[in-house]
Formats: sequence, C-alpha cells, structure tokens
Amino acid sequence: MLRSRLLRRERTDGILRPFARLGLHPITWSLLSLPFAFAGMLLLGRGDLVPGLLMFLAAGAMDVIDGAVARATSTVTLLGAYIDGVLDRYVELLLILGLMLHLGDRIDLRLSLIFSLLIFGSLMTSFVRAYADHRGLVRDQEALRRMGGLLERAERLMLLYTCIIAGLYSTDILLVILTITALLANLTVIQRILLVLNHARRSG
Repeated sequence: MLRSRLLRRERTDGILRPFARLGLHPITWSLLSLPFAFAGMLLLGRGDLVPGLLMFLAAGAMDVIDGAVARATSTVTLLGAYIDGVLDRYVELLLILGLMLHLGDRIDLRLSLIFSLLIFGSLMTSFVRAYADHRGLVRDQEALRRMGGLLERAERLMLLYTCIIAGLYSTDILLVILTITALLANLTVIQRILLVLNHARRSG
C-alpha cells in the first residue's frame, strides 16, 4: 500500500528506464539485492548502522529496478515475479538477522520471543494470501492484490529501517519499535485471515 502510494509505477518506470540499457536481465537485478542485503546484515552486526542501512536501501532499490527493467524490455514473466517475491523474503530475513546480531548479548528470552513473532508475522502475511489463492478460497486476483492490512512489506521495512536509525541514539527506542513491528505484523496476519474467511463466506 505504502509502496504504491510513494512509488507510482509510471513515475519510477520513467526514471529507471535507463537501467534497461545496461543489458542485465530483470532476474539479475533481483538477484543483486541479496549481496547488498548480506553486506547490510554483516555491517549491522558489526555496529555500523548507517552503512548497514545504506546497503539495505540499495537492496530495496534493486527490487524496484528489476520490475522497471522488465516492463521497459517487455520481459515481465511469472517466473520473474516468483523469484522476486522469494528474494524479498530473504532480504527481509537478513535485515532482521542483522538487527539480532547488532543487539547480540542483549537478546534474552523476551527478545527471542519478539524476534520469533516478527519473523513469523513477516512470513505469514505473504503465506496467508498465497495459501488462500492456492486453496481457491479467493479466486478473484484483484481481491488478492487488494488484500493489504495494517502492515504490508513496505511498512514493515520502513519500521525496521527506523529501528536501525533509532539504534544510533537509543537501544531502548529500537526495542520499542521492534516490538510494535512484531505485534502489527501478526495483527496483519489475523486481519488477512479474517478477510479470506469473509470472502470465502460471501463466495460460498
């Protein structure tokens, strides 16, 4: 939802069209997000928060460029969309792992629970929608695309980036934002489950 508001496809496609001249396949652009994210995780773990954040922003840029290049070169495919979605999950996981490495010795049972909830919520938001499609509970593809919720991936990433920035000033503030993100992610899962149930009930 946030991404569609801030990064309108027509605007970003025009700006990013020159990247298509580099001759890289859209899937290659998608794959480039992984080394940036991995470097970001290592930097966060070392306490280099600003460089780590920049690496994850670069990974996010690859995620925008791949789609723009695919549309500019008329190479939009289901395989490309599938790979892009899978890599998105890995990038987000590396970001969460980077924050875990940064906190290091401060991680106790409470924080372990928060991180577990965050990872579970981040993965389940996509799974709930995909599984509804797989089981045929929501056959309307437009309805599936509109199945947003409180905290979609773009909003989660914004909050996690805010955690990194907060870590420059106060670990306590970082932990508060992290907890809020974990709770909202799981509330979004519940929200999407209810949307699927309502849709299935109306369709049945």
